[in-house]
Amino acid sequence: MTTRRTPPSASERTAQVDVRGWVGGIRLSGFMVIMLSLVVLGAWVLVPTLGTYLDQKQKISALEHSVQVTQQKIDDLKAERARWNDPAYITAQARERLFYVKPGEVVYLIDNDIAAAAQPKDQAPVSDKPQERSSDWAAQLLRSVTGAGLAQTATGAAH
Repeated sequence: MTTRRTPPSASERTAQVDVRGWVGGIRLSGFMVIMLSLVVLGAWVLVPTLGTYLDQKQKISALEHSVQVTQQKIDDLKAERARWNDPAYITAQARERLFYVKPGEVVYLIDNDIAAAAQPKDQAPVSDKPQERSSDWAAQLLRSVTGAGLAQTATGAAH
């Protein structure tokens, strides 16, 4: 019994593509081989150059940013120099920092301006004689650190 093969329908023909026929249809001439090798050679030469270009572009951008930061610092220093050329600014700084006064002025320095409630509590007086204690130094260190961290600090009242 012989089986008869029917010709493929249009949908079956589009589903099956004969790759061998397609690859076999490509003909490489000497000119195409030379052109393809030139394209590969060009890519091989240009890729490192492009990488160098991008690296230099990044360095230039970083240097421009550095110049901007330096220029800002220069502008700030020029402004400060201009302030120090003003006699009123110099007088104000001398009064504030060095407590200078003009002749005839009376200066009042408030030595203890913290409220009594905000001051730390008094401790026992410190003795002049060293004392020896037998204790675990690690536990004593831990107590000292936690005691310093939890101590009440003296702060001025906000006005």
